[in-house]
Amino acid sequence: MSAMWRGLRQMPCPDGLLAVPDLLSEAEEAALLAAVHAAPWDETLSRRVQHYGHRYAYARRASATGPVADVPEWALQLYATCCAAAAGADLAAAPGELQVIVNEYLPGQGIAAHIDDRQQFGDWVVAVSLGGACEMEFVSRRTGDKHRVRLAPRSMYAMTGDSRHRWTHAIAARKSDPAPGGGRVARATRVSITFRSLRRM
Repeated sequence: MSAMWRGLRQMPCPDGLLAVPDLLSEAEEAALLAAVHAAPWDETLSRRVQHYGHRYAYARRASATGPVADVPEWALQLYATCCAAAAGADLAAAPGELQVIVNEYLPGQGIAAHIDDRQQFGDWVVAVSLGGACEMEFVSRRTGDKHRVRLAPRSMYAMTGDSRHRWTHAIAARKSDPAPGGGRVARATRVSITFRSLRRM
């Protein structure tokens, strides 16, 4: 079932941030990773990526034109699982408007603080983590408040409401993160599968 992130070190939690720590079983994770790695990777960027449904322009953080593969069945099934798990949050996408990005993050790689383009994309962003874990930091553009979330393997998070529109999110480019019980834990290769919907222009 879906739940708000609770029991973390920083407060307040961004409004509208939903999480499912154990969305998938280990067997489901292994099957998804096999499906991902069976498809070709785009290796022209600093990390390996796959685009489905619509291409993504990283420089502008917006959708871009150009040929791109249809959303595969495994991704549609995972999207349906995410929608069911986030009961109470509207994660619907109209036919043909679903965009899927698969990113592979090696230890030491991260993402800069940003808010996904609000003109191009809808009111939610959903991502599932496979393989490795990392820490994501949310920062309120209004107050400067910070909130850190551990993205564990097989977990899902959904940004809606303020967490989608008024808080930036980032992953620091480092090879380890603070451990839940103290000390630090080394990162492993992480695969992120992100779902978004395009706004009708």
